[in-house]
Amino acid sequence: MSATTPWTHDEFEAQLREKGAAYHIYHPFNVMLNSGKASPEQIRGWVANRFYYQIIIPQKDAAIMSNCPDREMRRDWIQRIIDHDGRDDDAGGIEAWIRLGEAVGLQREEIVDLRHVLPAVRFGCDAYLNFCRQRPWQESVCSSLTELFAPTIHKQRLANWPEHYPWIETEGLQYFRNRVTQARRDVEQGLAVTLNYFNTRPLQERALEILKFKLDILWTMNDAMMLHYGLAGGSKDFSA
Repeated sequence: MSATTPWTHDEFEAQLREKGAAYHIYHPFNVMLNSGKASPEQIRGWVANRFYYQIIIPQKDAAIMSNCPDREMRRDWIQRIIDHDGRDDDAGGIEAWIRLGEAVGLQREEIVDLRHVLPAVRFGCDAYLNFCRQRPWQESVCSSLTELFAPTIHKQRLANWPEHYPWIETEGLQYFRNRVTQARRDVEQGLAVTLNYFNTRPLQERALEILKFKLDILWTMNDAMMLHYGLAGGSKDFSA
């Protein structure tokens, strides 16, 4: 096959999925969390910092919608904002994450005022949001495809955390339960857009670059937390 020949949908999807080798599930900080070696302070630090990512998600989805002229796509995509912001009796994913924070010993106030968010975490999340504001909506949809790999990490947390961290109230893990189903649905939507839009070899290679960009952001967030909070046996003061 020529280097300029587009991959088939199956070949292209396989290329996208291969990028999962760089997913932050394999980062030493995440490995520590999911293997039961994290201290309460390290878990609290991770939850507090990831909250900033959670509040960025509906903003980036709104940015995607603002750049998208396709009414039917907007009608479907808006569900992602509802999933995180909530509506009516559904408190949404952001509230579920706050409850996770409370379950690990954080106070609501210190979660929502972002006092523990590290500069590098904030920078990475802001870079992701700015990308989605400035780039064509199809590229922004492609950047969301780290969701391809998310159900695995959510299932690991649901399986491992109650055993490793029995002090965490199980009700606080509801965010992960919700996302196992939601992420699967979101993947189908985002993957369909990506496979159809990126239909030349240069565009397909661009899609792989975009996915790597997003994977690098998630990895860098863990780098920052590892540097600040340490690894197993070397945790630092949470308040530092």
